[in-house]
Amino acid sequence: MIDFTTIDYLREGNEKQKRAYEVLVKHKIFEKLSNYSPLLAGTIPIEIDVEGSDLDIICEIKDSAEFEKFLIQAFENFDVKIKKSDTDNEEFLVCNFELEEFPVEIFGQNRPVIEQNAYRHMIAEYKILEEQGEDFKQKIIELKKKGIKTEPAFGILMQLENPYEDLLKF
Repeated sequence: MIDFTTIDYLREGNEKQKRAYEVLVKHKIFEKLSNYSPLLAGTIPIEIDVEGSDLDIICEIKDSAEFEKFLIQAFENFDVKIKKSDTDNEEFLVCNFELEEFPVEIFGQNRPVIEQNAYRHMIAEYKILEEQGEDFKQKIIELKKKGIKTEPAFGILMQLENPYEDLLKF
């Protein structure tokens, strides 16, 4: 299995992955975020991205106010938009900006990155894609091109009642 805990695998990937690697390294994104255990999640790592797919970077944070200040300072040259939220009494912060041709979303939560749902979903989806093969992968991509989000696309093809929850069981 690919080691998704670093971005090194992107260097050997498809054209979009190689370009993502170049852009992330050029702008030192993971270096800047190093104190927060950054991890690239989402569709680009598992090659089911479509036009407009973003670079989803998840981070482990302890203090959202401190993380927000850090993001504003670290990415001051970008048009950073930040929103805080909480679900199930768990606070998180989302930061969005454009990095060359890539939309970027940095997600911070007080939870180790490998325990965050974005990572857990990606690993489950990766395993399913490996098991189901190229035809299944292309069907996921076609659904995504129609505007269906990733987890619901898996849910449709796998007849999952609640894909966000059910994928975590894989």
